[in-house]
Amino acid sequence: MGILFITATVLALMATPTAAFASEVTTASAEIANAAGAVVGKAIFEQTPTGVLIFVKAWNLPPGPHGIHLHAVGSCTPDFSAAAGHINPDKAAHGLRNPDGPDNGDLPNLYVAADGTVEAEFFTTRVSVMGPAQGHPPALLDENGSAVVIHDMPDDHQSQPIGGAGGRIGCGVIKRS
Repeated sequence: MGILFITATVLALMATPTAAFASEVTTASAEIANAAGAVVGKAIFEQTPTGVLIFVKAWNLPPGPHGIHLHAVGSCTPDFSAAAGHINPDKAAHGLRNPDGPDNGDLPNLYVAADGTVEAEFFTTRVSVMGPAQGHPPALLDENGSAVVIHDMPDDHQSQPIGGAGGRIGCGVIKRS
């Protein structure tokens, strides 16, 4: 009886190989550095069945709210402008409150504690870790990569082009984990 069960299980897995790997987690991560090059945080991106969970842990940041966005190019050097603009292949308007938006790189604000630390979790359906496959949004790990950028000021989620979020104070290249 035991051999029959094992044989049936092996045959079922061979017939449906994707079911055997459906529980594999696709992740990416980024070390976030400040303008001086010091590491001030880490972000982890986990592909879920319906979107991407983003975990951010950072330190030595100015207290208060800060815009945080996903940028279209996986580069932070020679300066953070190398990350280009937001992931936005459809040219949507910026802003979670904008009726013509949001773009794919928009996220809620990051709130840093008085001691300069933050731990946050975000969720977005507007990007994927590995896509774009049929029906999936743009990939963080596409041919030119992506970056996570922390801005100096809060994002108002409406004004163009970046919601008044100001300069870039942290940047991390997103890489497969």
